[in-house]
Amino acid sequence: MSGELTDRKKVSLGTQPITLRTFSSKNATHVFAASDRPTVIYSSNKKLLYSNVNLKEVSHILAIAKEGELTIGTIDEIQKLHIRSIPLGEHARRILKHQTSAEESETHFVRLLDDQTFEFLSAYQLDPFEYGCSLLSCSFSDDSNVYYCVGTAYVLPEENEPTKGRILVFSIEDGKLQLITEKETKGAVYSLNAFNGKLLAAINQKIQLYKWMLRDDGSRELQSECGHHGHILALYVQTRGDFIVVGDLMKSISLLIYKHEEGAIEERARDYNANWMSAVEILDDDIYIGSENNYNLFTVVGEYHLGEFVNRFRHGSLVMRLPDSDVGQIPTVIFGTINGVIGVIASLPHDQYLFLEKLQTNLRKVIKGVGGLSHEQWRSFNNEKRTADAKNFLDGDLIESFLDLSRVRMDEISKAMSVSVEELCKRVEELTRLH
Repeated sequence: MSGELTDRKKVSLGTQPITLRTFSSKNATHVFAASDRPTVIYSSNKKLLYSNVNLKEVSHILAIAKEGELTIGTIDEIQKLHIRSIPLGEHARRILKHQTSAEESETHFVRLLDDQTFEFLSAYQLDPFEYGCSLLSCSFSDDSNVYYCVGTAYVLPEENEPTKGRILVFSIEDGKLQLITEKETKGAVYSLNAFNGKLLAAINQKIQLYKWMLRDDGSRELQSECGHHGHILALYVQTRGDFIVVGDLMKSISLLIYKHEEGAIEERARDYNANWMSAVEILDDDIYIGSENNYNLFTVVGEYHLGEFVNRFRHGSLVMRLPDSDVGQIPTVIFGTINGVIGVIASLPHDQYLFLEKLQTNLRKVIKGVGGLSHEQWRSFNNEKRTADAKNFLDGDLIESFLDLSRVRMDEISKAMSVSVEELCKRVEELTRLH
C-alpha cells in the first residue's frame, strides 16, 4: 500500500466556512459539518452519504449554536424521515405553501395557516354544497401582487356531475383572507394553472383561459378570453410555455397550444388510447408522463406497470442535490400514491440508461421474485385491453438490490457484463443518491 489518496470526490455544503467534528450515534462514528447548510456525513453499506440537519446556519457544534440561540439535543436516526402530524379535526383536500399556506377542506372552508406553527390565521366559508376542487397561488400580468385562487364545485345530490362552480381570488391583508373577486363557472373547476400571466382553468369538459382585467372603478375581475372543448372531463392540467397538457377522465392525454396572435387554444396532438387518467406531468419539451387507474405509467415513448395508483406528480427532489456532481444534473419528478407511497422518477442520460438496462436484465436472472413471480411480467404494462412489455422504464429498486447481493452473486453479474464489481457498485451507488 502506498498510502496515496485516490478517487477524490467533491461535495458542496453551502457557501460559508465549514467546521468538521466527529460524534457518535447508535454505536457509530459520524461527522457533523457546521455551515450555512449543516450536514451529517456518515457511512452506510461501504458508501459515503450526506443527510441534511433541520437547522440553519450552525456555527459551532459542541452544542449547536445559531445566532441568538443555543441548542443542546441529540441526533435522531440518521437519514430518518421526520414526520410531524398536525391534527386538523377535518379532512384536508388540498394544501398549498407560498410563504404562508392556504388550505381548503371538505367541510366547505378555505383556511389560511401559518407556515411555521400551522395555526389557523383566517377562514372563508364556502356556500352550502360547495366544495373546493383546486388551489393555486399566482400573480397576473401588470399586477405583481400574489393572489390565491380557489376553484370550486356545487355538488348537488340530484346531479351526476356538477353544473356550477366558482373561481375565487383572494389576497392576504394583515394575515387575513380577503376576497378580491369571484367568477361563476358552468361546472366544477378541477384544475387551475398560472399561464402567461393569466389563469387557466379546467371546467368540466372545457379548458378556459381568463385574463386579469382592471375595471373603471379600480377593482379587478377575471374575464374570459378563449377556451377549448372536446374533453369528457378535463381533470388534470399542466403547462409549459404556450403548451397545455390535459389529462382526461377517459380520453388519456391531449396536447394543446395557445396562439397569442389569434387569442385561441387549439389541439396539437392526442393519445387515442382510452386511458382513465389519474395524474399528468411534463418532463421536458417533448415528453409528458401520465398515470392511469390500472396502476400503469406511460409516456409517448414508454410504458411501465408501477403497481400503485398515482394521484400527483411534482418536479423536485427528496434529497440534497449536489450541483457539482453528475447525479445532481439529472432531473427528477416525485410522485405520490393513494397508499401513501412516495417515489422518484429520474430522466437518465441515454448511455446511463443502456448500462443500467443491461444490469437490470442480468439481475433478473439472479434475483427471483417472491413465489417465483416473473419480474418482467410484473412490470409489463397491463390494462383491460392489452398487455405489453415495459419499455424505456427501469426498476430502480431492482437495480439497487445489487448492493445487497453476496460477493459470489456480484461476481457472477460482473462477469456477465464484463465490468468490475467495484465499477458496478460505484454506478449503482450514484443512482441511490437520487433519492
